[in-house]
This record gives sequence, structure tokens and C-alpha cells, in this order.
Amino acid sequence: MQLLSQALFNRFSNFSAYLGPEVVKHLEFCISNMDTEWNKAFNFSKNTQFLAECLKTDRDAVQRLCTAAEVKFYGASLIENAQSGSAKSSTYLKPNKNCNLSSWPSGCEPGWACSVGKDTKVDLKNSKDIPLRDIDCQSCCQGFFCPRGLTCMIPCPLGSYCPLAKLNKTTGVCDPYRYQLPPGQPNHTCGGADIWADFLSGKELFCSAGFYCPTTTQKLACSRGHFCRAGSTAQTSKSNLASSLKHLLLPFSDQSVFFANFLLNQCGGGITLVLLIIYNCSGQVLSTREKKQAKSREAAARSARETVQARERWKSAKEVARKGASELQSQLSRTFSRKKSVSQDSTKSSGIPKPDAKGKKKKESNLTKMMRDLEENPDGEEGFNMEIGDKNLKKNAAKAKQLQTRSQIFKYAYGQIEKEKALQEQNKNLTFSGVISIASDLEFSSRPPIEVFFQDLTLTLKGKNKHLLRCVTGKLVPGHVSAVMGPSGAGKTTFLSALTGKATGCTITGSILINGKDEPMQSYKRIIGYVPQDDIVHGNLTVEENLWFSARCRLPADIDKAEKVLVVERVIESLGLQAVRDSLVGTVEKRGISGGQRKRVNVGLEMVMEPSLLILDEPTSGLDSSSSLLLLRALRREALEGVNICMVVHQPSYTLFKMFDDLILLAKGGLTVYHGPVKKVEEYFAGIGIVVPERVNPPDYFIDILEGIVKPSASTAVKFKELPLRWMLHNGYPVPPDMLDSAGVASSSAEDSAHGGANPAAKADSDQSFAGELWQDVKFSVGQKKDHIRLNFNKSMDLSNRKTPSVMQQYKYFVGRLGKQRLREARIQAVDYLILLLAGVCLGTLAKVSDETFGSTGYLYTVIAVSLLCKIAALRSFSLDKLHYWRESASGMSSLAYFLAKDTVDHFSTIVKPAVYLSMFYFFNNPRSTIFDNYLVLLCLVYCVTGIAYVLAIYFEPGPAQLWSVLLPVVLTLIANQEGDTFVTKLGDFCYTKWALEAFLLANAERYSGVWLIQRCGALRQRGYDLSHYYPCLGFLLITGILSRALAFFCLVTFQKK
Repeated sequence: MQLLSQALFNRFSNFSAYLGPEVVKHLEFCISNMDTEWNKAFNFSKNTQFLAECLKTDRDAVQRLCTAAEVKFYGASLIENAQSGSAKSSTYLKPNKNCNLSSWPSGCEPGWACSVGKDTKVDLKNSKDIPLRDIDCQSCCQGFFCPRGLTCMIPCPLGSYCPLAKLNKTTGVCDPYRYQLPPGQPNHTCGGADIWADFLSGKELFCSAGFYCPTTTQKLACSRGHFCRAGSTAQTSKSNLASSLKHLLLPFSDQSVFFANFLLNQCGGGITLVLLIIYNCSGQVLSTREKKQAKSREAAARSARETVQARERWKSAKEVARKGASELQSQLSRTFSRKKSVSQDSTKSSGIPKPDAKGKKKKESNLTKMMRDLEENPDGEEGFNMEIGDKNLKKNAAKAKQLQTRSQIFKYAYGQIEKEKALQEQNKNLTFSGVISIASDLEFSSRPPIEVFFQDLTLTLKGKNKHLLRCVTGKLVPGHVSAVMGPSGAGKTTFLSALTGKATGCTITGSILINGKDEPMQSYKRIIGYVPQDDIVHGNLTVEENLWFSARCRLPADIDKAEKVLVVERVIESLGLQAVRDSLVGTVEKRGISGGQRKRVNVGLEMVMEPSLLILDEPTSGLDSSSSLLLLRALRREALEGVNICMVVHQPSYTLFKMFDDLILLAKGGLTVYHGPVKKVEEYFAGIGIVVPERVNPPDYFIDILEGIVKPSASTAVKFKELPLRWMLHNGYPVPPDMLDSAGVASSSAEDSAHGGANPAAKADSDQSFAGELWQDVKFSVGQKKDHIRLNFNKSMDLSNRKTPSVMQQYKYFVGRLGKQRLREARIQAVDYLILLLAGVCLGTLAKVSDETFGSTGYLYTVIAVSLLCKIAALRSFSLDKLHYWRESASGMSSLAYFLAKDTVDHFSTIVKPAVYLSMFYFFNNPRSTIFDNYLVLLCLVYCVTGIAYVLAIYFEPGPAQLWSVLLPVVLTLIANQEGDTFVTKLGDFCYTKWALEAFLLANAERYSGVWLIQRCGALRQRGYDLSHYYPCLGFLLITGILSRALAFFCLVTFQKK
């Protein structure tokens, strides 16, 4: 009997070869490999017991088996019924050769089949003709199903349970199936199964959840410690995930397998514990490293100080010895003869023992020898074991290029600083020649001088015909500290913007010459420092880290690390930031250093790049007098090295005022009142009748006059509105006609003319209609945006002769900086992960896997939740750093390096977040697809939405960007979940949510085989999905992520605000 059942199985086991072309034609979207799917559904080679039982009860069973043509007919009918969309018609077949209106044998009834006759040979491989089968009709064997409208029987697929039906006399239905006995046929009994269809139409055929069916006639309950899904052929261990990972990790150590078990069985608690540790101990990693560096730095500074102190003590001892020797010689001179006295006097003047009369040299004592050596080489290192800061630095082994260890570098830097202090102490009243002397001793790096000359500089607001600056003439000289002062609204910041070429939305007339040549200021941006009015400093970095990063990216690439450290240490020392060098700058949420220290760090960011031109916008605002004095002393030191410094200040103290070399005094409307040496400003104003009263700060008095708060004395014929005109006439500058005309007109008219507030064109504009004004505003806004874009894309030839680090080097520096920032923001990252864990728990619990939809509800929520949470988290990458980027890019740092570094650091979250979410969602939801398939889809989804978040963060302000981040995932997911052939459905084909949802469902649907095959094909046809689209969907997500990043970078360099 076993041989007969095996022969019976062999006859229909290769049906796939004959049904393959038809399946490929109609079901290619849901069946990727016909042979594989056929084996999963009808491979009974492991257990053919139900075939043997069928042959025992019905010797003619082979004659009742459906041929390939009948199986094809049944499948074609199911496809046609599915396309028609009628659920009721899915259980009925079209009329055929055996079952039609004229012929309806009992075998056409559900659960029954007929034979072709014992003597008739049936070719089961015949896929074209349905044989005549209408004799010896009886019920199907168990393990087979006989559909209504066909007179043959088909083996039930694996995962189904097909026992013989029993009549329920109460309902008249053949249990466990749904068909009833035909009326008028008393001899007709309940047969076998009647239909294999989708889960809703033929649910009774599926092996029930909680049970597993090794064969189609055997149904067993799941044992303890296992679970069984609907349609299962075997029970699954609850630790199957861990055991499968064990097989994956067989080549590795036992510890890896143990870790896999721990991670998969205790993933929730383990990940939560790790996140809590990170949340509480994230700062210890960097603080430990900083303490180690601080010890090395303090040791080097202490060594340098001790060396200098030893040198000073030795010089003091030398002076005492010389004084004692002089006194001794004077006493001996009284005793000996005049001749000998003269000889002793010559010896005293030389300080060297004189040879005796016989020509022999007296032996020098050690003290005398050391005195003579120190006198000949006072900066030598003999007797002190000095390693740094000596005059013969080039000749010694401890050169900057030869310094390798951190200790050597710090010793070199602090030695140089201590030497500079000593030389400055010797030359307190430094002159330019003295500075040159110090520079030659200390080998200061030469900086190319930049002299800025501007003539008739005028800025007019486009579309408004309003002057922001007017007829400003003067120059900024290297080595001078120039102060720009004036009342509020005088155009001081506008003046600095015009000099640096950053004024947009304005018409600029006049000329700006750099070193006597008509060249754009942007050509020298690598050696120009611009300190903005706001303190744009990274709050989650220390003072030293902020300065060190700026130095590494902006100093010449060929400078050694030791020299860069020296530059940074020199700036920290000069700005008085030693005490807070290892302190975080701080943010609004987290307190850091004081406001004055933060302001000095803001200035130090530009000082460490050793600029030739340093422009500062109100660097002393908000500082007390001592901090302002300290800052200005540091700037004076920079000026003594030939740096051209121009700064805007508000009412400085008299001490600070006297420290400036030149003064540019502006009146409202951007008109010059005075431009010249600070020493002569009072003399000039006294010449026109404005005398500063005693005990009154001159800058305060001048600004009060320009504001109109203080009026000049009655004896003075000059009005404050005429001061710009007086300056222009005093220097012989050309005066605009309207300013000349305003000299003799009424006060109100003079005010408008003098301050550029009105002109004929402006008066004509005031009569425009509302529509005209609206049109002018629109034109102005568009023109301003065009100017911004043109400025961002305007590439000038680099004339600074400074080669800064390459893009890849800057990329390395940016990655290092961002790594430190992310470590300090580890608490925020931990909160993100905890929220993802919570989302995985909630969605995995609420959205249970539905076998009818392959878990589409859970995946729908997953796409929305992961997109929303990851987008909001990714917004922080660029939204919070816009100001810092604008400053750094304006100074010449690489935008590409900045963007790539941000994206690289975010890749960590892109890799980790899917695993964090799945650790909970997969555990509670338990889909049939593997965790790797789900992780791969989530990885591509997170990569895609992160790129989209970059675009939103860069293009929009933080508020609208967050709104779009919440709105987009919800709307696009709802569009992607639409069914049917509508415009919205076609629109969804271009949404990333559609690709992610399709990939999730395809990965899950592919695991539904055997009895689930028809359900799989029906669900995929309804949604328009295709199994072959799994990898294309992942590819589309990746491509979207790449394109969105390219768009984000374009927005970064195009719509930035300089």
C-alpha cells in the first residue's frame, strides 16, 4: 500500500512543470518560483499516510484525481472570481464538460467526486482537455477537497486540515464545512472538503491557530513552550528566534551565542538598562579624557614657569655677585699702587680675569665662568636643563616639527608664551620697532597686510529708495585699531557688511580698494576674521575645543600641530580664559561660562586663525569695564603684529576710548561726522564750536549730540544735523546737491535730506496705491532673495595665499567635533531611543498580526511612527546649528565637509534606531517575516526619512519644519494605503511610505505558503503589489534618501544667510 501511495504521489508531484507557464502568465506577481511554492504546498513525500488510507477505502481513487486541465480550470475560475470582486461567486465555478445545466451528476456537489471508469486511462499531465468523469460518484477521501462544479478531487495543500464532513442535524450543514446536502437526494451524504480559497471564504480548511497539522488529515494541539499559527505544519518553539541566531553564530564563540540569547530573550530590559547607563554616565567618557589632557598641560605650564623663575633667580644672583665683586675691587684699589689700580680698573671694566705678566691665564672659577657665559648668552639654557623657549630654537632638537608627544607640544607652547611675557615685561611701552624685535626673537608668523580704502560708499535699499550709508570715505590701516561709533540706526553694522561684501538687497555705489586694487573682499576671506554681534559659539563644547577646532580648520595646512597649539594657547592666555578653558560654553538650557567669557570666546574664534583683517561687531556690548579692557588689550597686541582691526563699539569708557587709534563717527542715515585719529577728534570738534565739558566722556558727549539729546552751546552756530555736511566740506569731499540745498531750508526738510530719509522719488512713491505698494514689496523681497542666492554662488579668486586643510581633512575635524557633541547629548539620544522602545511596545501590542492582511495594520502604524520620530530627531542635526554653519561657511570652511560629517554621525542613529524599535515591536507583534527582513526595511526607511528631515530643517525655520515632519508621514501613509485605480492611488506610487509599506508586506507575505497561497495572491492582487518589487522598493527608499540629501545640500549652500 505504501508503494501505491508513493506512486500516486509521484503522478501529481510534477504538476508544476505543466501548470508553470499558466501560473507565470497570471500569478507571477505572487509566485516567484513555481517549483518551490508547489513543493511547499503539495510535497507529501515525508508522510503519504493519508494517500494510503484513501487507497484503502477507495481502490478507484486514482481515477478520481484531477488532471492538470481541471486544476488549471479551477485556478482560472478563482482568478476570474477575484477580478470580478464578488465574494459570493468565489465558491462557484463556471459550467464545464461534466457539470453544466444539462448534466449535473452527484459528483458535481461539494465534497464529492466521480470516476472516469476503471478501464479508461487518465493522463494527469494533460493540461488541455477535461476528461469525461460522471460515473461511480462518491465522497472525497479525507485529505482531499472536491469543489462544487468539478467531479474530481484535489489534494489539500499543506497547512490545511481536511477530514470527512459530518452532518449537523440541527443546522443541516456538513461540519466542519459550510455546504449542505442537495435536496431530493436521500442517498447523498456529507463528503470531504469542498473548497480551497482565501482565508475568509474557506477558513474551515485552514489548520486552526493553537494546533498544527503535520498532514492534511492529522491535527495536533501545540505543546507547552511552543506556539502554532493558523495553517501551521509544525509547532514553533518560543525561543526559535534565539535558536536560529545560534545557528547563525556557530562559527563564533560561546559568549556570542550567549549574548544573542540574552539580547533576544531579554532585549527590552537590556536595551533599557544600557540607555539608562548612557543617560546618567555619558559625560564621564569625555571628562576623563579632558582630565588627562589637563594634567599634561598643567605639568607643561608648571615646567615652563619654573624654568623662567629659575632664569630670573639666576640673573638676580649674577647681579648680586657682580655688585659684590665691584665692591671688593674698589677696596683693593685703595691698598695697591696707582699702576696696579689702573690694571684692576681695566679688569673691572671687562669683567674677565686679566693674564698675568708672564702671559699665563689664571684659572677661572666656576662662578666666574658661569657669570661670563650668562653675560655672553643671557638666554642660554646652561645649568637649567631648558627644553623650550630659548633663542637658539632653530638649532636645538626640540623644534616644532620634531615634537610628537602631547607633553612636548605643551612644553614648547608654554615656553614660548613665558618668553613672550618676559620680553613684554622688558618692553612695557612697546613701539613698532620693539614689536619687530620681539617678532624676530619669537618667530611670529608673517601676515600679509590688508589696507582697505573706501570712497563715496553709498548703500541704497532696493525698492525703498532709502539710504543706509551715504558718501562714506576713509581707510582702514594695518596695525591700527579703528572704532566705529554712532547712535542707534546710524548704519554701523551696515558699514561693516558693506566692507565685507555681505550687504544684500541694496544698491552699492562708490569704490572699495584692497591694498590699492579693486578686488572683492571675498577673495581674502581666508585671512579675514569677522566677529558677529551675537555670540555664535557651540555651547556643548568647551572653550578650548571651540578655539582648537577653529584653528585646525582655518590656519594654514602646512603649520605643525605644535605651532597650532601655540597659537591657541596664546589666544587663551591673552583673553584671560585659562580658568574656564575646560568648561562648557553652555546653552540656554544648560548654564556654562559667564556672558563676558562667552563674548571673549566669540572673539577668540577669529583670533586663532591669525587674520590680517579683523572686523568685530560690538564685541564689548554686555561686558564690564575690566572685561572690555582685557579684550581690547588682546586686540591691541594683534594690531602690533600688523593686523588691521575695525570694531563697532557703543559708548566706551574714556580708558578704552584712548586705546583706539582711529575713530569713524557716523550720524543717522549713515553719514560720516568724523574719520581720523582719536587724538585729534576733540580738536576737530572744538574747531567747529563743540567743546567737551569737563568730566564728561567724549564719545558719550558726541553720541548724545548726534542723537539730539544734548544741544551744542548757544554760541555755536552749528546744528547737529549739519555735522556730516561740515565734515565733507572740511575734507573737500563732493557733496550731494540735495544736502547742499538742505542747508538753507526748514528744519524738517533739512532733517530728511541730511539723513537720507526722503527724496523726490520717495515722495512720489508715497502717493502710490495699495496695489502698487504691494507690488513694490513683492519685487523687493524677490530681489533680496536673488541677491542672497547670487552672493552664495559668487565664487571669487582666492588671493589670500593661504592653503587651508582640504575637504577630507576638514571632514575629519568635523566628525571629531560632532562625535564629542553627540556624546555630550547622549541623554537626548537616550530619550529618543526610549521613545522608540515605547512606540514598539504600544504598536506591537495594539496592532496584532492579522493573517488576512499579513499584518498591514501594524506595519502601517510602524511607517507613521518611525517616520515621525526619526524625522523630528533628525531635525536637530541642522535646525540648531544654522547660525554656526553660516558663520563657519562665511569664513571659508567647507560646506561639503560639514554636511558629510553631519550625515556620517547620523548614520549611527540610522543603524541603531531600527534595531531598538524592532526589539520591542517584533517581540510583541511577532510577524512571520524574519527580523532581518524587517530590519532591512526599517534601515532603508530611516535613511530615507532622515534625508527628508535634512531638507525640512535646512529650508524651513524650526517651527514649520516640525509641523511638516509630523504632517508628511501621516498624509503620505494614508495616501499609500489607498486601494483601487484612482488618481490618489497613482500618486501614492511616488510616496516613500508606499514603498516602505509594500516592502514590509512583501517580506511578510512571502512567508505565507502552502494553504496560504491563494490568500497571498488575492491580497497582493488587491493592493497591486508584486513579490519581485521587494528589492526595488528598498532601492527606491535608498535613492530617495540620497536625492533628498543632495537637495538638502543644495538648499544649504543656496538659501543660507550670510
